Amino acid sequence: MHILTRSVPAVAEQTLLAAGLHPVEARIFAARGIENPQELEAEFKHLLPFEGLKGAPEAAKRLADAIARLERILIVADYDADGATACAVGLRGLSLFGARVEFLVPNRFEYGYGLTPEIVELAAHKQPQLIVTVDNGIASVAGVARARALGIEVLVTDHHLPGDSLPDALIVNPNQPGCSFASKSLAGVGVMFYVLLALRAEMRARQAFANKPEPNLADLLDLVALGTVADVVRLDNNNRILVEQGLRRMRAGRACPGVLAVFQAAGRDVRRASAFDLGFMVGPRLNAAGRLDDMSLGIACLVADSGEAALAMARELDQLNRERRNIEAEMQTVAEAKLNAIIVDDCYSLTVFDPDFHQGVVGLVASRLKDRHHRPTIVFAAGLEGEIKGSGRSIPGLHLRDALDLVAKREPGLIAKFGGHAMAAGLTLADPTGIERFRASFEAACRTLLNETELTRTVEVDGELGRDALCLELAERLDRRVWGQGFPAPRFIGHFKVCSQRIVGEKHLKLQLEGPGGERFEAMRFQHADPLPERIEAVYQLSVNEWQGRRSLQLLVEQALNQQPA
Repeated sequence: MHILTRSVPAVAEQTLLAAGLHPVEARIFAARGIENPQELEAEFKHLLPFEGLKGAPEAAKRLADAIARLERILIVADYDADGATACAVGLRGLSLFGARVEFLVPNRFEYGYGLTPEIVELAAHKQPQLIVTVDNGIASVAGVARARALGIEVLVTDHHLPGDSLPDALIVNPNQPGCSFASKSLAGVGVMFYVLLALRAEMRARQAFANKPEPNLADLLDLVALGTVADVVRLDNNNRILVEQGLRRMRAGRACPGVLAVFQAAGRDVRRASAFDLGFMVGPRLNAAGRLDDMSLGIACLVADSGEAALAMARELDQLNRERRNIEAEMQTVAEAKLNAIIVDDCYSLTVFDPDFHQGVVGLVASRLKDRHHRPTIVFAAGLEGEIKGSGRSIPGLHLRDALDLVAKREPGLIAKFGGHAMAAGLTLADPTGIERFRASFEAACRTLLNETELTRTVEVDGELGRDALCLELAERLDRRVWGQGFPAPRFIGHFKVCSQRIVGEKHLKLQLEGPGGERFEAMRFQHADPLPERIEAVYQLSVNEWQGRRSLQLLVEQALNQQPA
């Protein structure tokens, strides 16, 4: 492991200090590319205008026509938290404008991903005049063609990277060719929200609100924030505004019944909602439905108007998440046992398969293995009809989709299909007996594309904290900010004496640490039960621990290295 202290541009740091920011915050934000305090403002007025999003004005006109003609609109959603929230935003938002709208979310195990011809056939039973895809569709060339053959128009709203050819449909996607929208990191739910902003402007132009109030689209921002964080998209300035605005609504108790219910089922206080809650507490409960069962349950929860009905569904989601965690833990144990038979340090990649693995959880297990061993990892499970389906996660330095493309070219016929991006991808093997061929070819591809130094994990930190900065007040200031992908939460490094340690919850360490000045701190090391040495060099985050109404400082230890004697 290599620990690297982030560089801090001096001019930006001084500008932020002059604006009145806390010295530690000024250092942290300057290191993340913030050059002036205006970039930290999260007011709605600072959002990028919808006019810059290619296809949004045209989509608004088509939707306004559909509403005026009372056409049946069918939303076809993806099966993860981004897809579920995008679908809920579409359903709630379009209904506010008077649309006749329903949704369809395919079972991932039967139909796979995207608007396939098979899904179009299923959708046709509902007799829609217009299909609106959310969080999918940019690669659905065949599906759109089938819809057109059936006389159904398609509006694609997506954020994924396009392939070599585009579907013959109206498209709203910041990553499509010719789109100048400055935020290429909009989640699928963000794209759908922008389409609604454009629709409201179009309806204004048509005098649709002459005799009735305009819909308040800000009411949808709790869902936008949830989907944006859960999909781990880059939190650029625009996305941080969307997330911050959504969190403010949650903390004010103005979230929709479904979001409030999932918070309650997760045992979290929505009045103190944070990006951490969305990414690690609420999002996984939504995702569990798509991984193990049917995302229809998650969407129904998010669009429920009754708090009682939403809570009943949220409790079902919570139970599915418990089942998902148990399945994941069992798969993780099996996978680690298989890896014990090899010397991981000699490998550039990891490939794991077991016939009893659950295909809905392979991506999570791949992520855990990648984090533990710092190697590009593919985990396979048996799919329907004899298929072998895999999900992969990568490390900095290896573009996973490019690696799979190289395998496909070197081993023609081995991979039936694959897709994804730099850090995550999915694939299906054409030959169920081809695991070992794939393992060897993927290892060779990784050796071609990676250099040895990239196999060493680099942990970026924000330096050391002085004695006065290690306090609850700073932890609370940082806790109120939005952190996530591309805008990482602050991590610090320090030397501590381990005064006490004990295992809690079977797999976590509860610690008491002593700093160089003799001050003591409560700390946790999650997902690690191995005892620590007496003195450690720790990479940690500041957190706020709340227990029985009392808030206190707690350090979250992420890495603990044996401190070398002076």
